[in-house]
Amino acid sequence: MTTADTIFALSSGAPPAAIAIMRISGPSAFDILQGLAGRTPPPRRASVCTLRSLDTQEILDQALVLVFPGPDTATGEDLVELHLHGGRAVVRALEHAIANFSGARRAEAGEFTRRAFTNGRMDLNEAEGLADLLAAETEWQRRSATKMFGGAFSAAIDAYRQDVLRLSALTEAELDFSDEGDVESQNNIVIKYGCAELRQKIVQLLASPPAEKLKDGLRIVLAGPPNSGKSTLLNALVGREAAIVSDLAGTTRDMIEVPVAVEGVALLFTDTAGLRDDSADVIERIGIDRSHAAMQQADILLWLGPEGAGPIHPSLIEISAKNDVAESPLKSTDAISVSAQTGAGIAELLQIVAARAKTLLPPPDQFAINARQRAFLADAATALAACGESEDWLIIAENLRQARLALDALTGRAHTEDLLDTVFGKFCVGK
Repeated sequence: MTTADTIFALSSGAPPAAIAIMRISGPSAFDILQGLAGRTPPPRRASVCTLRSLDTQEILDQALVLVFPGPDTATGEDLVELHLHGGRAVVRALEHAIANFSGARRAEAGEFTRRAFTNGRMDLNEAEGLADLLAAETEWQRRSATKMFGGAFSAAIDAYRQDVLRLSALTEAELDFSDEGDVESQNNIVIKYGCAELRQKIVQLLASPPAEKLKDGLRIVLAGPPNSGKSTLLNALVGREAAIVSDLAGTTRDMIEVPVAVEGVALLFTDTAGLRDDSADVIERIGIDRSHAAMQQADILLWLGPEGAGPIHPSLIEISAKNDVAESPLKSTDAISVSAQTGAGIAELLQIVAARAKTLLPPPDQFAINARQRAFLADAATALAACGESEDWLIIAENLRQARLALDALTGRAHTEDLLDTVFGKFCVGK
């Protein structure tokens, strides 16, 4: 893979469709267009062109063509978009015709975005934000990804980096000119306070809910004794028959997971085996063990057992299910009363769960940081903490350098090919 190549790929959805958009990026993009259309239209103005095979001059399609001269383009290179008729045969014919040009090849997954990064059109955080935006399925995910793609996180990291550079300059002054009178004697105080203040900002950022909760969905676990109405309630909450319902104890033996979106938030409802201590069934016992594990991993636990008998959990919601059954032993004035049979209380319960879930997610008007970003932020925080633990200016200078390197790795100023392969491998071909 080399940027000397000119790459092409279909960047719209798979045909057939009303329109198919073919992107061509690289040093030969305009030459290829000249060969296909016999001319290069004016930049950034839609033009209708007849596209022909270079060898036979056979008409392949009549397309809307857009020309974007680099470097002010999405990839930082000369870029051409062919808006074709969206039939499969048309797309195949154009792909074959473009591939016949010298230096042209099909793009790999994420290669257009990778070239945008290489050419300084975006950094790694913005690229990851774009990947999240393309994969967003809920409104909460979309808004968070838009913040990351828009550069909000990168702007914060750049501000941190400028602080580190300023502190490094003061440290170098202490190292080189501490014996001269024109250097302020308060530098050591400024440096120690600056490192502590910057570290606190990073620690606060690390304390925010992780991006993975947005992507994977919060885990909502239904737990309780057998025949407490867990499976029936699950079906009512997700709006379909996802779990088998039976009056027989032990019907649910393994976890049943159903992803849904409620009020723009991704949730993963999980039904579990009924909890009891007297089961002699080996398979059921395995299911009960898995139920206990799921309860520990739950972001929100819906408890359908007797009031006060549920496990200790930071986000426990007690449910009084079967409120249509007068003699239900699970009735309680404190628990949320619902009936999956009649639908009573289901909408209210979903609202309560969604409201609780939103408190566990990054605010929708802020970016959410992922595991890669957290790791580098943690490295920067550790290096800044070490600055406050030393009186040796050489050690302080080295720790500030390590903090800067960690921040540079966040944006991609410092990177490895393996890291780039991981980030850009998330994209589809054509993006």
